[in-house]
Amino acid sequence: MEDIVFHPIGIIHSEYKHTKDTPIQPASGMGTSGSVEILPEYVDGLQDIGGFSHLILIYHFNRSPGYKLKVKPFLDKNLHGVFSTRTPFRPNPIGLSVVKLNSRNKNILEIENIDILDGTPLFDIKPFIPDFDAVENVKIGRVTKSRDKISNTLNDGRFESESKIINQK
Repeated sequence: MEDIVFHPIGIIHSEYKHTKDTPIQPASGMGTSGSVEILPEYVDGLQDIGGFSHLILIYHFNRSPGYKLKVKPFLDKNLHGVFSTRTPFRPNPIGLSVVKLNSRNKNILEIENIDILDGTPLFDIKPFIPDFDAVENVKIGRVTKSRDKISNTLNDGRFESESKIINQK
């Protein structure tokens, strides 16, 4: 199989300098401001973005030390398959967050509800469109029992304690 190569289109800036300080999901980062700095060669791609209130950011978990196929996700003490979790310890360390767009000033997007580390490379931006992205009758598996903890849960140190993850191939 061919190698797949991504090149960042920008950098995400936030108040989160260390993994131990980050919220576990955008819902836990409600009201937290940040910005996206788009590289000059991609600025024309921002045309008309101001018409959207929310954006989907696709980025690189560039500080993830590797992955395991079974992990203990936030809000749970049991092992689960990595693909049934939202852990940053993934075979392809790609993150996805829906954030609120507050404004655009040239190549800078001011955003909020951010759960992303400062300096994270951005791969892509897509507009969040409820008619396209929202689904009904959703099942959320094991998360059902801890749903009430999502909006106020920060990193529990798991990023630091699993910093010696060995890549499994």
